[in-house]
Amino acid sequence: MLSLPQEQLKQLLIQEGFVDASTFDSMYVEAERKRQNVVDVLISQGFLNKDYFYSLLAKTLGIDRIHIRSVDVDENVLKLLPEEIARQRRSIVFAREPSGMFHVAMEDPTDLETIDFLALKLGSSVKPFLATDEDLNRGFSLYEKKLTQDFKKVIEESIRESLRIKFGGSLEKAAEDLPIVAIVDNLLTYSLSSRASDMHVEILDDAILVRFRIDGVLHEIIRMPKEIHAAVVARLKILSGLRVDEHSKPQDGRFRHEVGDEMVDIRVSILPTFYGEKIVMRLLRGADRPLSLAELGVLDKKMLEAVMGAISKSYGMFIVCGPTGSGKSTTLYSMLNMLNRPEVNIVTVEDPVEYDMRYANQVQVNIAAGITFSSGLRSILRQDPNIIMVGEIRDDETADISVQAALTGHLLLSSLHTNDAATSIPRLFDMHLPPFLIAAVLNAVLAQRLTRRIHVGCIESYKPDAVVISSIQEELRVLGLERETITPPTSFYRGRGCDGCGGTGYLGRIGIFEVLHMTKDVRNLLVSHDFTLNSLRELARKDGMRTMFEDGLWKVEQGMTTIDEVFRVIRE
Repeated sequence: MLSLPQEQLKQLLIQEGFVDASTFDSMYVEAERKRQNVVDVLISQGFLNKDYFYSLLAKTLGIDRIHIRSVDVDENVLKLLPEEIARQRRSIVFAREPSGMFHVAMEDPTDLETIDFLALKLGSSVKPFLATDEDLNRGFSLYEKKLTQDFKKVIEESIRESLRIKFGGSLEKAAEDLPIVAIVDNLLTYSLSSRASDMHVEILDDAILVRFRIDGVLHEIIRMPKEIHAAVVARLKILSGLRVDEHSKPQDGRFRHEVGDEMVDIRVSILPTFYGEKIVMRLLRGADRPLSLAELGVLDKKMLEAVMGAISKSYGMFIVCGPTGSGKSTTLYSMLNMLNRPEVNIVTVEDPVEYDMRYANQVQVNIAAGITFSSGLRSILRQDPNIIMVGEIRDDETADISVQAALTGHLLLSSLHTNDAATSIPRLFDMHLPPFLIAAVLNAVLAQRLTRRIHVGCIESYKPDAVVISSIQEELRVLGLERETITPPTSFYRGRGCDGCGGTGYLGRIGIFEVLHMTKDVRNLLVSHDFTLNSLRELARKDGMRTMFEDGLWKVEQGMTTIDEVFRVIRE
C-alpha cells in the first residue's frame, strides 16, 4: 500500500480530524509491533474509511484516483503489459490517449522507478493513477480469459504427453514425471488466479472431474482422462507427505505452493470412493491485513456497537455461528487482530491454524499427539492467557472448560455450527451447560452467512416479478416477521456477466449478519422456566435485533448482493 512519510501522514490525518497526535503515535507503535502498515492498522481499528482515505491521498498527492471496476478497460491496451509484470509491479494499463500516452493504475503512483520501467516497456510516456489493492486485483481478473485459454492448452499438452509415456513401474516414479508435475502445478496456479477457495479432483466412471469453489459456488473447470488419475493422486500425496501405497483409508495432509511471490498453504483431504480416491484441497492464502469488523460485511451501527461492546470486556464468551464456509474464522481473526495489544496474552487452539497472527500463540489440534480442543484448552489455561480463541466448541467437555475459562477472568472467542444466533442457546443446553452459567458468561452471539457480491462492473437494476415478492413475504412469514412493518426492497440489482467476473455477474463475497445481544431481559429469560426458542426470538426482536434475512434485504436494496443469493444462503 502507498503511504506518505510518517510525519506528513500524521499531520494529514490530524488535520482531517481522523485521529489526534497521541492516537496516531500509539497506532504507529502498534503497526511496528505487528509489522503492518500504520494505515492498515488505523483502518482495521475503525479510525479510517479506506475508500475515503484513498481519495484524500490522491488529492494530497495531486494524482487522479481511478476505480478499475467502473472503467471500460481496453483489452488490447491491457495486454500490452504481460500479467506477470503487471502483478509484479502492481500496475494495470487501462487506456491510451490519441497522443500515445498510456493511463496506468498503480498501487504506488509515486514510484518513479516503476513509471520509468513501464514507459520503457510500453514505448511511450505514462500517466499514473492511484488505485486500491482490491481495485488492482479486480483488474488482474481481466487477464483471466487468456489465462483460461493458456491453462487448457498446457493441460491438454501435458495430458497427451502423459498418455504417450504410459507410466510403468511405481506410482512414485509416475508422480515425478514432468507431464504429471506440470498438470498438478497448472491446476494449482489456475485455481489461485481464479480466486478459488477449494479445488475438488473427483474420479468418475469415465473421467477425472476438476471443480473449483469460487465465491462459495462449485464450478466445473476441466475433465481429464481417468488413465492419469493414479499418477495425479500420487503426486499430491507426495507433496502432502502422505502414504502413496494407502488407497483404502482417508488421509489428511498439507503442503505449501509458491505462485509468483505468493506462498499458499494447501490443506489436502483424500477420501476413498467407489471409483477411486477423491481429493479436496483447501487453499489458504496468507491475509495481508485482517479486515476490520465494518469491512467484513457492512455491519449496521447497532450491530457493530453490540459486537464491539461484547469483545471489549475482559471476560466472558463471544460466539460466532454459522455453517462450514460461512466466514466464521475470518470474523474471529478480525476480532483477535483488534484485541492484539502488547498488554494481553492471546492463545488459540485451532483445527487447523488457518492464519498466522503475530504475537498470538497458536496451537494446532493434533489428535495423534493427544492435543484436542478440550485438552489444548486445559493447557492454555496454565499459560496465563487474557484472551482465548477456541476454533470450535464441538463437545460437552470443550463447552464446559470454555465456560469455566470465561467465568475466571478470560475473554473467550469461539464458534458453533448452528443455523442462527438464537439456536446457539439450545445447542449449548444440549451440551449440558446449566442455563445460569450461560446467562452469566455469554456476552453476545453473532450469526453470519456469506453471499456473493454483485460485480459492480456489470451491475444493472431490474423489476422483480410477483414470484420473487411472494417468496420474500413467505420467508418473512416463516421467520414470524409478517406482522411487522417490513417491506420488500423497492430496487433490485444483478450482474449481467462480463469477462471481469467470468460471466457470473458476481465478484467476491459479503457477509449478512444478526447479533443476539445478551441484555438483562435475555439473561433473565434463559434462567426462566418459561424459556422457549420462540420466546427468545421475540424478546430479541423486541430489543431491536435484526435478522440475517432483514440484513440481506437491506444489502439487496443497496446493490451489494442479489435476492437469489440471500435466499440461497438463508435456506442452506
